[in-house]
Amino acid sequence: MPHDGWHPHDHQQDDDHHHHHGPPTRRAVLAAATLLPFGAASAQTVDAAQRIADAANRFLALLDDAQRKRVLLAVEADNRVDWHYIPRSRAGLTLGEMQPAQATAARALFASVLNDEGLKLLDGVRLLEGVLREQQGSFRDPGRYYVTVFGTPGRFPWGWRLEGHHLSLNVTLPAAGHVAVTPFFAGAHPATVRDGPNRGFRLLGASEDLARQIMAGLSDAQRQSAIISDRSFGEIVASPQRERDLGQPRGLDLGVMNSASRALVEALMDRFLGTLAPDLVAAQKRRVMEQGMAAFRFAWAGSLTPGEAHYFRVHGPATVIEYDNTQNGANHVHSVWRDLTADFGNDALADHYRRQPHR
Repeated sequence: MPHDGWHPHDHQQDDDHHHHHGPPTRRAVLAAATLLPFGAASAQTVDAAQRIADAANRFLALLDDAQRKRVLLAVEADNRVDWHYIPRSRAGLTLGEMQPAQATAARALFASVLNDEGLKLLDGVRLLEGVLREQQGSFRDPGRYYVTVFGTPGRFPWGWRLEGHHLSLNVTLPAAGHVAVTPFFAGAHPATVRDGPNRGFRLLGASEDLARQIMAGLSDAQRQSAIISDRSFGEIVASPQRERDLGQPRGLDLGVMNSASRALVEALMDRFLGTLAPDLVAAQKRRVMEQGMAAFRFAWAGSLTPGEAHYFRVHGPATVIEYDNTQNGANHVHSVWRDLTADFGNDALADHYRRQPHR
């Protein structure tokens, strides 16, 4: 497996740093992003599309013919929307099969969409797969994360995916000015590493901490409104092909929260949206604001006692962020960010095909 030069302890320190100092800074950045005029954000996204295509083409150029044949699928392939986060075989080429230069180019492709926090998230998922390998055996493999490219980079529509156990990042460029990055799933098992050299590592711990801060800061009446079940759900609701099970947003309206609580919800959302490159954060933040933050709800299910099974979500008209920690004695997190109308670029893709029937 290619060495990525990252150490989990660095991430833990970085995570602590952001836990104390990050959210206000990120909130300031995101608040500024919402002030971007529509055209400016679109222009940035056009630049992003070129950057992402260039990175994909550099990666593909380093593959031999057999590898390229495995990696490239038609954008119309059913496989493009067949996402999951269980350990299974997938189309594409795994990181573990790549030569060092190829793996470096793949990482540059990821970095065309993600910032440093996003890259650390990918690294952390793979680190935990290594922890599971030590505990459970060789069927857990930090190298078994597949890169697949759909269509021709730079020729709309096209896209790419990075996927393996507890990770699914689906990037779609359906048309000029549009970059979709959902569904974006990240899991953590163990949620807290209990022993060994990575003891204490909590890949997704900052999200749980923020959600608990939100609940602690509510009035008793608001807390009761936020709790939608006394039991956690045991899984995210918007798992593959189940997104309709969410129904209408439930829980506490953000519109009735005080500014401190709303700021914490924004910081929680930023644990997901804030993993993107700055220009893509701006576009995604604008998309959230277009839905109207007052239309979002924050919901909790399960116990409020740390260490016991719990679930929470932020749910708006289109955007949903979910987090469940129930399995393995509440030490196994599934989390996802979805856009219920624009996953896989579906909104712009439908418009693209209406205007330009595919031949």
